[in-house]
Amino acid sequence: MHTAALAPEFYVLMLRQDDPHKCTAARLVKFGLAKAIYKVKQIPRFSLVLNTMAPSILLPRDKNAKGRSRVVAIDCSWEKAKAQFTRELPGFSRRLPTLLAANPTNYAKRHKLSSVEALAAASYILGFKDIAAHLLSTFKWGSTFITLNYEPLENYALATSEMNLAAIESQYF
Repeated sequence: MHTAALAPEFYVLMLRQDDPHKCTAARLVKFGLAKAIYKVKQIPRFSLVLNTMAPSILLPRDKNAKGRSRVVAIDCSWEKAKAQFTRELPGFSRRLPTLLAANPTNYAKRHKLSSVEALAAASYILGFKDIAAHLLSTFKWGSTFITLNYEPLENYALATSEMNLAAIESQYF
């Protein structure tokens, strides 16, 4: 008998480098939508770690079909991101395909996603579209993220390989 995958658990590695009033990760933690972790050692084993420098792209097949997937976003300042993302991280590092930010700070910029946008994009690609919408619903600009990236997200969620995803990505960006 086939068991459906459970909704992912979300974690955020909080590095406290940006304005706490604009921190989407802190808001997710406040509302119980993600769990905060404060040290790299606390990243759960076998997690999908969203890492902008990872060589592998997140694919729908990365979803853990036998149990609950854990997805980790790293909440840090974009000015300090390279140092954070090039260090050794536990889990399975995956980068997101190209998407446009909808957050007010980086609106329409490629790859400049907030933590909530990154977790929502991962959810969408892994097949949890309703969860992606729920995560984004805690921000007044949240639904704009899916509107702005609807077609690429729909197609990324159908990708069968990195080559296939790269071809899809090149159609849009």
